[in-house]
Amino acid sequence: MAKKAEQMSFEQSLARLEEIVKSLEKGDAPLAESLGLFEEGAGLIRACGKLLDEAEQKVVQLRKGPDGEPEELPFE
Repeated sequence: MAKKAEQMSFEQSLARLEEIVKSLEKGDAPLAESLGLFEEGAGLIRACGKLLDEAEQKVVQLRKGPDGEPEELPFE
């Protein structure tokens, strides 16, 4: 059974998305299958966007401290 987009790592989601794009570009899948792939791809894009947003928030939390070393601050 395939993992849901929310359960996959960013790298797994991106790899699956690439597979979907290749399959859709071939254009030989039946319409119902193509729609299913499109929907799966849209879900993967949303999940990847969420993971990227979370990573960005973690990066923003790091700031240079008074001694010049990075310090982690609570995210507001």
